[in-house]
Amino acid sequence: MDYDFSEDVAKIWPALMFMAGFVVVVGALLFVLDILPRWGKHKERLQAMGFLGPALVLLCLGLLYPLIRTVYLSFFNADGSSFIGVENYTWIFTNDDTLLMLRNTLFWVVCVPLLSTGFGLLYAVLVDKARGEGIAKSLIFLPMAISLVGASIIWKFIYAYREADQEQIGLLNQILIWLGGKPQQFLSTSPGNTFYMIVMLVWIQAGFAMVILSAAIKAIPAEIVEAARLDGANPWQMFWRVTMPSIRPAVVVVTVTITIATLKVFDIVRTSTGGQFKSSVLAFEMYTQAFRSYDDGKGSALAVLLFVLVIPVVVYQARQLRHRTEIR
Repeated sequence: MDYDFSEDVAKIWPALMFMAGFVVVVGALLFVLDILPRWGKHKERLQAMGFLGPALVLLCLGLLYPLIRTVYLSFFNADGSSFIGVENYTWIFTNDDTLLMLRNTLFWVVCVPLLSTGFGLLYAVLVDKARGEGIAKSLIFLPMAISLVGASIIWKFIYAYREADQEQIGLLNQILIWLGGKPQQFLSTSPGNTFYMIVMLVWIQAGFAMVILSAAIKAIPAEIVEAARLDGANPWQMFWRVTMPSIRPAVVVVTVTITIATLKVFDIVRTSTGGQFKSSVLAFEMYTQAFRSYDDGKGSALAVLLFVLVIPVVVYQARQLRHRTEIR
């Protein structure tokens, strides 16, 4: 009996196509980077095109095209069949639920960067050159190793609520009972639930801020510190007149990075409250409209708004980096 190879060919065909494509791409790069420059006068330009070309192609496919497509869809109705102009954007700024969502997002953006950077800086200063510094920093940095979903589940157990006559499994409510109080529904009560979720992200991001700021503090030249001490500066003056001016670029980087991460927060809200109890934020509302309500128009409009809000933060960061480069 003859063996049918058609099934085997169908299985290995995608792998063969991938290998062929890989060979073509590598061959093209070698041609541009090595062989072609020998024939031309502009060797450096050709090599730069060879290195930057694949990255630019991937950038266009993965970022530029989706951006243009999202902006396009934001001017259409739910299924993209009718052009409705700026109605989706009008809905964002006139609907009561979306206005509440924007307020929550603003609260997140204001509180998380300030608290995370503040606690990270405080911890970095307190444990600097202290005994057991490595262990202390490891403990505050450990939450960074946990995913946002995992951290949310941990804090949900801390905030867990049961009736007063039942055995409590939530740490905070158990402490309240020990103190003679009543258990509270931390994640089900607005607007307090937003603050309790903010605590989760601050708990995670404070470790990131501590690591960066601690490295910046250790990079301060010893001559500056010694000169300030010889001039009779006390610890408070040392902090504000020596430490803070020296680590200001690091503080800006940390604050901007955490701000961008906060604007995109989704996992914590999705895991903790599911956007209920008036706790929704911009990224979660975008997900809700696009993938739950199947409204591509409103989901795209929210995505564009999120993109627009991130742009000023990124521009500010780029200017700060350019300013530091010019100073050097």
